[in-house]
Amino acid sequence: MDSKAHTDFGVSKAVYRPMTSADIATAHEMSLAVSWPHRPEDWELALITGTGFVAELNGSVIGTAICWKHGPERASLGLVIVSDAYQGRGIGRKLMQMMLEELGSRVTFLHATPAGQPLYETLGFDVCGMLNQHQGRVTTTIAVKLPVGLELREAQTEDFDRLNAMATRATGLEREGMLRELFRVAHAVVLERDGAIMGFSVFRRFGRGYVVGPVIASESVDDIYAKALIGFWLEGRENEYIRVDVPDGSSLDDWLNAQGLPCVDSTVKMVRNASANTHRDSPDPDLRWYGLISQAMF
Repeated sequence: MDSKAHTDFGVSKAVYRPMTSADIATAHEMSLAVSWPHRPEDWELALITGTGFVAELNGSVIGTAICWKHGPERASLGLVIVSDAYQGRGIGRKLMQMMLEELGSRVTFLHATPAGQPLYETLGFDVCGMLNQHQGRVTTTIAVKLPVGLELREAQTEDFDRLNAMATRATGLEREGMLRELFRVAHAVVLERDGAIMGFSVFRRFGRGYVVGPVIASESVDDIYAKALIGFWLEGRENEYIRVDVPDGSSLDDWLNAQGLPCVDSTVKMVRNASANTHRDSPDPDLRWYGLISQAMF
């Protein structure tokens, strides 16, 4: 594809090209305009780990989109924004088509807003799940009492291979490149029993405050392992703004609500190039995915 070629698709003389770091400032302004909380640093992490495209008109960026390759068989996409003045003219569709061409036959996931879902359906995406977005200022933290023999500790460099393997099993996505970049800007804690890692969680700056994710943990009664891994980051952070994006199917929602992190939005998870039914459940019967890196990066 000639990235410099002009097209009459949507807006006459619009140019569609790869996104570069020089576009981050404008992308940040566009995300603020649609009330998304992303900081320039959040856009930078997204672009470093993914492949971005922009729509440009008369030298000004009017649309953005980024996709991520999670190995040779899986992918995700997001951060699809079109400036308000140019919506409804096919720009979002063209950006989506560019990403899908980049991703090829990979099984591809996204989380859809109500406004975006009809477009995604016409491009072959089907609903395969839900996501609950919890965020707010922590009020009263709920202590989590761990079973005897379990302890939380800071993650070490030598833990990386095991954490990467757990994340890949729990999500069905190859995570190595993503996790290496994430750990460069974040902190992680592991849940351990007799030297065996039962789960881990990651904490970093994001948007209005902080985000906890990914959260990966072995199955446990009342999801106590996941609660301990999230609760570690909430303790002592009363009145700080924290976000956790929780896939459906866990018991975390009421527990998070009680600590000042209400569910402020729910979005549908969609998949392309695979049957939705095959992706409704966890890909691993023993490990669960309790918190996402972000709705776009998964």
